[in-house]
Amino acid sequence: MSGTRRTAEGHGRLGSVLSGVAVALGCVLFLGGFVWGAVLYQPYTVPTGSMTPTIGAGDRVLAQRVDGGEVRRGDVVVFEQSTWGDLPMVKRVVGVGGDKIACCEDGKLTVNGEEIAEPYLPDGTGAAAMGIPTTTVPEGRLFLLGDERSGSLDSSAHLSDGENGTVPRDAVRGRVDAVAWPMDEFGMLERPEGFADMPGGLSEPGPLRLMVTAVVVGMVLVLGGAAYGPVAKRMGRGRSRAMEAARAA
Repeated sequence: MSGTRRTAEGHGRLGSVLSGVAVALGCVLFLGGFVWGAVLYQPYTVPTGSMTPTIGAGDRVLAQRVDGGEVRRGDVVVFEQSTWGDLPMVKRVVGVGGDKIACCEDGKLTVNGEEIAEPYLPDGTGAAAMGIPTTTVPEGRLFLLGDERSGSLDSSAHLSDGENGTVPRDAVRGRVDAVAWPMDEFGMLERPEGFADMPGGLSEPGPLRLMVTAVVVGMVLVLGGAAYGPVAKRMGRGRSRAMEAARAA
């Protein structure tokens, strides 16, 4: 009986050590994931429905802090342009310096004469409600359109403002990786494959998935480790009662 007791005590000590390790590692992953996210990402609330159905009015998005030089065609970006308004805005990049933008032949946007597949547009709509004459994007600038083309005050609405309706790359504050709220819309933005074969290709998504995984795994480890003590005590009491009953018999 004493050997059984010593074995149980040894298992109990090992379990306590493993429980402590799990809680400590879980805290590191959980807190580290949040801190990492806070350093690399900035939340924004989208003020209008100009990016519907990709992003709705009032949705909360997570934008990775990137330099404007990292932006590629197809990226959804947060930017500030004083001549467009006082608030940060969210639009999709469809052209970069040197590109020739036009719309619409066969209902499709063209970039450098190539028709662009845009599955993110609202069902049953064309690429734009109004035509865009062939427009060259100045170097160091971006041509931006909303996914809801009929109601978006974007580059197509600012063609006469100077610089062909474009904004400078340094106006970009972040690249949107995901919709964070509402929960039923939570998820990463899909990559815009229509721009994949163009020079420069697509940008790589940020480490948001890895951060979320770290937070979730950390939470599981903390809860699992914290639950070990009460569970072990309950199991220990059950074994003690069983041993006492066996001795009495």
